[in-house]
Amino acid sequence: MKVLYISHYFPPETNAPAVRVSEKARRWAESGANVTILTCFPNHPTGIIPEEYRGLMRSREKRGKINVIRTYVYAAPNKGFLKRIMNFLSFMFSAIILGTPVVGKPDIIIATSPQFFVAVVGYLISRIKKCKFVFEIRDLWPEEIVAVGALKNKLAIKILEAIEMFLYRKADLIVAVAEGTIDILRRRGIPASKMALIPNGVDVDLFYGCKGGDIVRDELGLTGKFVAGYIGTHGMAHRLSTVLEAAALLRERDDIRFLFVGDGAEKESLIRQAREMELNNVIFHPQTPRSRIADFYAACDACLVPLKKADLFTKNIPSKIYEIMASSRPIIISTEGESRRLVELSGAGLGSRPEDPQGLAEKILYLSSNSDLCREMGQNGFAFALANSSRNRLADSYLSLLQKTVDENKALDQFETNRISKKAEKISRGKESVSV
Repeated sequence: MKVLYISHYFPPETNAPAVRVSEKARRWAESGANVTILTCFPNHPTGIIPEEYRGLMRSREKRGKINVIRTYVYAAPNKGFLKRIMNFLSFMFSAIILGTPVVGKPDIIIATSPQFFVAVVGYLISRIKKCKFVFEIRDLWPEEIVAVGALKNKLAIKILEAIEMFLYRKADLIVAVAEGTIDILRRRGIPASKMALIPNGVDVDLFYGCKGGDIVRDELGLTGKFVAGYIGTHGMAHRLSTVLEAAALLRERDDIRFLFVGDGAEKESLIRQAREMELNNVIFHPQTPRSRIADFYAACDACLVPLKKADLFTKNIPSKIYEIMASSRPIIISTEGESRRLVELSGAGLGSRPEDPQGLAEKILYLSSNSDLCREMGQNGFAFALANSSRNRLADSYLSLLQKTVDENKALDQFETNRISKKAEKISRGKESVSV
């Protein structure tokens, strides 16, 4: 089976979308699929394209068994709405113009969000190549950018929503990572029969039993401290200012430290806010290579998963939850809905109201004085991840679903071919009778 996987993000970028696509593609290729990635030149989150790619309009490379095609992108840092939209749209156009001629003849095309302009690419190429189109929904667009306040123009929102619904209707299959997403689309009239749930997963082996936590603690001067850590994108959806406000409430506790690891649109603003608040209990660390992520999780005593207070965020599940579980660390999740239920029902952590610094501070204090509970929650989370969230196992299920979709298409094509052949044969026999 020939699979074309279209993603705005791909390694050497290290954000969650890049990692998900890379690990699934690797697993599919190892299982015998012919996998091609269509992506842009790496530039996230700094907006700087690596030297080896500069000046190119298109490139081809091989990563293991995966074919990778990269096309032009207007490089922009992960901040500033207008430049980010230009970043997204430039890849959309270059992928269609420069990517279509060189991707071959796939059996099926997957376009993954975030952002949904890649789905426009996927749909158009699927029509040109006459193959199945799968829309993989990680984040609902434009709902998310509206929810965080990045887009307020009503006309622009209506246009994007119209494109969104068009893509949902045209997709042969919609793959979602959360039940809440499927519920939203069902209420909008998308048939349940064309949707499937493939949750986020994690490479358990990468995180299990990591021994690098003490090294990180020594490097950052955190030895002997209770570390509440946030590792991931510093974006508008996470409302990390709430964490800073909780740190302010705990500034007198010299045994507690807050660790931020990563980059994003809000990073500079958060650093400035922490400086203005004179928070000596907060440490900001740059985005770290994927190979060291497990070390930073291991350095934390509790891991934070905050989200902005918005109805949309009650219906998704951040992928970092599974990484924290695989790291055997307790979670403090600040939201309502599906992801909080997952954490609490699995016994992997505690829930707190979104944008509630007092409640968050209380949960951190509680865990800081209950090491046995932290250990128990960490063990519960790991057991859940091992049993339910192995990325390889989920990738295998996904590949089977893709193969079924392709086989159904071939069966329909064969049926149509047989029908036309029989009709032609009948017409031919009729002509012979008239001739006689």
